[in-house]
Amino acid sequence: MSSLLVSRRGFAVMAGAALAAGGRGAHGQAPPAGTAESPMGPFYPVSHLAEADADLVWLKGAKARALGEVIEVSGRVLNRHGAPMRDANLEIWQANAAGRYAHPNDISKAPLDPNFQGFANLRTDKDGGWRITTVKPAAYDSPIGLRTPHIHFDVRGTAHRLSAQMYFPDEATLNAGDQLYKDLGGEAGTSVAAAAGAGKYRWDIVLMDG
Repeated sequence: MSSLLVSRRGFAVMAGAALAAGGRGAHGQAPPAGTAESPMGPFYPVSHLAEADADLVWLKGAKARALGEVIEVSGRVLNRHGAPMRDANLEIWQANAAGRYAHPNDISKAPLDPNFQGFANLRTDKDGGWRITTVKPAAYDSPIGLRTPHIHFDVRGTAHRLSAQMYFPDEATLNAGDQLYKDLGGEAGTSVAAAAGAGKYRWDIVLMDG
């Protein structure tokens, strides 16, 4: 996958050059900053439940929803000019409300949740939009220290594939102590969602090459 990924530093240089040249994005606004690239991590799903839709909290035939705080996360996939990207593919996965992944390599003692889907595979709409209903993941211990709550994204446009992690704006203290978040440096802000009301978050993803 590495050959498909553009370095964050390379994007920043090009974006800076565009701004210096007076480049404008969609609707005459300054081009948006590219979303920071993050490691895919050790828990990319090797298997998942039959469902991969946008509702991760209710499984067909289940008698109860997933445990935890139900949240809605939405946004758009944009190109570097700020134009929406239709039919971009998003694979989304995360830990459950106890901080456990449904993955054989996760040796956490936290409980699995049989009612949590934990994974989604989506396409953006004509406006580049996407939306999921899920539970807020918990923080968890890892070999690199405490991981702050986050959601993983593997985003594929027509010419660019981006591995990214989305962080929560109401976890600033945990974010600041998270090693992978700190590794993003000045680009960390591109990985933090915006609060959009009670239990709602919004996060736009910007691909360099579309």
